[in-house]
Amino acid sequence: MTAQAARTTARKAPLFAVYGANGHTGRVVTAELLARHQHVILAGRDERALHSLATELGTPDLVRVRHAPLDDRPALRALAETADVIIHCAGPFTTTGEPVATAAAETGTPYVDHAIEPHHVKYLFDSLQATAQRTGAVLVPQMSFYGGLGDLLAAAAAEGLPDVDKVTVGYAVTGWRMTQGAVNTANLLIGEIDRIGFVDGAQRVGPVEIRNAVFPFPPPVGPRTTIVPFPSGEVVTVPRHVPARAVEVQLTASTFEEEQIFTSVDVSPQERAKTEFTVAVQVTGAAGGGRNAHVRGRDIWRAGAVVSVEAALRLAGGEGPAKTGVLAPAEAFAAPELLRTLAESGTFSLTLPG
Repeated sequence: MTAQAARTTARKAPLFAVYGANGHTGRVVTAELLARHQHVILAGRDERALHSLATELGTPDLVRVRHAPLDDRPALRALAETADVIIHCAGPFTTTGEPVATAAAETGTPYVDHAIEPHHVKYLFDSLQATAQRTGAVLVPQMSFYGGLGDLLAAAAAEGLPDVDKVTVGYAVTGWRMTQGAVNTANLLIGEIDRIGFVDGAQRVGPVEIRNAVFPFPPPVGPRTTIVPFPSGEVVTVPRHVPARAVEVQLTASTFEEEQIFTSVDVSPQERAKTEFTVAVQVTGAAGGGRNAHVRGRDIWRAGAVVSVEAALRLAGGEGPAKTGVLAPAEAFAAPELLRTLAESGTFSLTLPG
């Protein structure tokens, strides 16, 4: 029996730790868990803010607080040992990811996060795989809007194709209003010199030329100018389950041309929820032809929260993967089934091949 299974067996209900619960993403994730009547640990670095959130929520029977600064390894380990699943929401993950994920890996605790940064995703696979396999932990990075949806769509579109030339993931996003954490992450990614890519059947790390392309999004969005490559973790995860020679991620150039995107840290949650999105995947066969899949919806923050919560519930309930370790979203879960479940819940509309 794994450490997580033993903890769950000892309780009547699973316990979900939301790290960074007082941030915008953490609040949306917490709200989604409470809407499903789940027990939650509000965890993070700012103890006063966490207690204030607990009071605001007014659900003392379902919520408790755990102060666990990033530089306090014993506190993070104690948090991981207490929780059945950790949902990590506090970016930038280049800074915050390693200590929280390490605590989960070392204690055999399932872990999902909302990372977008490819270097963080690569770090988990490179550095924590052996530990997670030894302890029986399942760690699924970028189980969120950016990264997670692209990975799942790529798996669903490529299913059954034996030889794939290229997977292209396109994000069309309007009305994105960044939080301070998102701004900090964007500044880190923009300043990166060595970027991770996947070309000619191999992962590459080094300088890349940022260029514009046109991605044929499905109607009503249509073809749009995009920024290429957009730094998202699919370049690390998709090649693990799709036999592709190249993986590329693109984002509509107009997303960053909107006036408020970098100056929106103080807007209301209602304003943030107005985001509209299409995530589309093209899978091109080596012998020609290909397949497409896409999702469309509103509010990238809630979409990411629902994705992570659905994954966490499955991990806590024993519906996760047969294998352990660090896994891509589509390695941990059956992509078509999970996407259909999310679509049926109203998270987005879904179009798959066939």
